[in-house]
Amino acid sequence: MNKTPMQLTGEAGTDFWNDSCDLSQLKEAIANGAVGATSNPVIVAQVAKGEIERWGTRIDAIARESPEAGEVDVAWKLIEEMAGEASKLLLPVFNRTGGRKGRLSVQVNPVNFRSWRLMLEQGMALSRTAPNLAIKAPCTEPGIKAMEEMTAKGVSVTATVSFTVSQAVASAEAIERGLDRAGAEGIDVTRMSPSVVIMLGRVDDYLKSVLTQRRINIDPGYLEWAGIAVLKKLYAMFTSRGYRSRLLGAAYRNHMQWSELVGGDLILTIPYKWWQQFNRADFEVGPKIDNPVDTKIVDGLRAAFPEFREAYDDNALSPGEFVRYGATVNTLDQFMSGYYELLTLVRSRMLAYPGKA
Repeated sequence: MNKTPMQLTGEAGTDFWNDSCDLSQLKEAIANGAVGATSNPVIVAQVAKGEIERWGTRIDAIARESPEAGEVDVAWKLIEEMAGEASKLLLPVFNRTGGRKGRLSVQVNPVNFRSWRLMLEQGMALSRTAPNLAIKAPCTEPGIKAMEEMTAKGVSVTATVSFTVSQAVASAEAIERGLDRAGAEGIDVTRMSPSVVIMLGRVDDYLKSVLTQRRINIDPGYLEWAGIAVLKKLYAMFTSRGYRSRLLGAAYRNHMQWSELVGGDLILTIPYKWWQQFNRADFEVGPKIDNPVDTKIVDGLRAAFPEFREAYDDNALSPGEFVRYGATVNTLDQFMSGYYELLTLVRSRMLAYPGKA
């Protein structure tokens, strides 16, 4: 049988994850070579609403089992249960690779993005849900501190809500400090697999919104390459510096955000509809990670957008500025909206079925 493009992606050394904890999608993804999966508040709400018979029934049962619990507690028990079920599907990969692969990433509450202590406390609790979880926290200054502390305690982390070279490097450096501290305490860090996200499509989305507001005169096709340029630059930096965290590409808007990154020792977490589309693609899958983005495109983006320079240039943002970067603001807002949407769903079930046996 001919191998699918996703299977060939894995054979080229690039990990493919399913960008959802939806169980039916994940089973199909694993059959196509997926070695991980991810979730966030938006995804959890979508999965719960899309399979309301299954997850609505579980919300009802959780509420019955904890009659004094509020919507927040019920929602997080649902998230943990969903994570537990998805992580089981990946456990064979996790065991086979000694923890290098086979993880499900689960995000701490986005509402707590300003408090490293709250993110740390919740991240440690979530990590006990299953042995093969990675805990996601945002690349804000407090989030990066929380990730260092979790790493030092032996928890694999994923730095998310990240769009810039500055954020990715700060996260990788914090993870290195955490790994060194963990190793000094006798923790086997070879079984840990931290990662640092670049949300490729959201970099592009942000610049496109700026383009609309300012009517900048630039070839709009250049904006399809912005996130790719950031990640390719970072891949060279991570490789040369020997960071033990791996880059993770997310938020897909075009096929280049997959095809241009094949061959790198990194992770691509791809939504179901996108990897299915890629599997139907009629072109050769081959290593392109080391092919640079056209300098004309990079130079054009740098000249037209201060926001791209903030994403692409070294040390362009300080940790205190990460939370104010436009793509960070937009994404945190969406994640919090998704979380509140999940709470609304849980609340509606609790009100509709109070105390039913």
